Amino acid sequence: MKSLHHLIIIAFALTTWVVQANPDSEQLRWEQFVNAYSKQLKQKLKEKSIPGAALSIVHQQHGDHIAGIGQTKVKKGRNVTANTRFRLASVSKTFAGSLTAKLAAQGVLNLEDTVAEHLPIFSESAYGKAKLYHLLSHSSGLVPNAYDNLIESRMAYDKIYPRLVDVKHICRPGICYGYQNVMFSLIGNVIAQTTQLSYESWLEHFFFAPLGMKDAGLGHAHMTRDDNFAAPHVRGTKRWHTARLKPHYYKVAPAAGVNASAADMGQWLKAQLGIYPSVLSLDALTIQSRPYTHTKRELRRRVWRNYVEQAHYGLGWRIYSFSGELMYYHSGWVQGYRTDVAVLPELGIGFSLLLNAESGVINGLSTEFIRQAIEFSRTAREQADAQAAS
Repeated sequence: MKSLHHLIIIAFALTTWVVQANPDSEQLRWEQFVNAYSKQLKQKLKEKSIPGAALSIVHQQHGDHIAGIGQTKVKKGRNVTANTRFRLASVSKTFAGSLTAKLAAQGVLNLEDTVAEHLPIFSESAYGKAKLYHLLSHSSGLVPNAYDNLIESRMAYDKIYPRLVDVKHICRPGICYGYQNVMFSLIGNVIAQTTQLSYESWLEHFFFAPLGMKDAGLGHAHMTRDDNFAAPHVRGTKRWHTARLKPHYYKVAPAAGVNASAADMGQWLKAQLGIYPSVLSLDALTIQSRPYTHTKRELRRRVWRNYVEQAHYGLGWRIYSFSGELMYYHSGWVQGYRTDVAVLPELGIGFSLLLNAESGVINGLSTEFIRQAIEFSRTAREQADAQAAS
């Protein structure tokens, strides 16, 4: 089995493979695959009565499939379109990771700097020597989900994060994995302090605008600026109920603050595939995908047990070996929403699925796409090799 490090090197050392045998036929096969998957997805969403979804599928050679599905609300909602905003929840972390990698590649940030060098309040804390990459790879040494309870209170972020000083560490930085939201979001403070430009401004001017992510933004006010947003839904005894859009996790913008549409996510996937090097360079993509933290618990995830052979956390991205293929992945979950994003860089394929309902159906739907996409690509490779040999 190829090591994860070896997979990453291959992904960026080689250009995307080009199908030599009958490209028109290959294009048709891809379109048939995507259409069949889309039909399967819609049927499954209908079975589970999911109100709405945003689907984005990108292939570096064969084009995009961008679709809004269903309704923004179960009652009196409007049709979900490619431009309907969804809450990304923890998929927001991919933006923080990519931005930090971009700044590191440009020499603006040094990932080896300690957090305390940028935020002196942490100089005397038990984890004061944690480095910037520890923040983004969940290896700072804190107990998992430190102060998530305060995120869910009325307390402002500026009142929450200083309390991290008093949190006892469970291991030295870099030793153990502990998923964070407040600690992760300190990268926003670091970026603002270092560049004199807010985290929100960085995303807007250096990601959203140049990528044409016209519907993307941060925060509750952005989400509700008009009625073209997917409202959250929670499960009752027999059906889905529209819930109030809660502001809590918008406090931690790097961890969970981004809103985006299917069209936006298509552009984000392309950036991750290296299609827009002026936005995300090869150096930045390489930095963000280094396997900083081992996350062996992910190997036991029920729907992925038979597929994921290696699991790590990079900068804001989970880095997996999925059936032998390098994959960047992240999921998100806040009240009323479930989200998934996956990138197969060696295959030139990206996938995003956003739901405005807290349903586990997303697990099977995402896994099935990834499995089928890998199968499609391997078949195409075999056909190209056979054609070249004949």
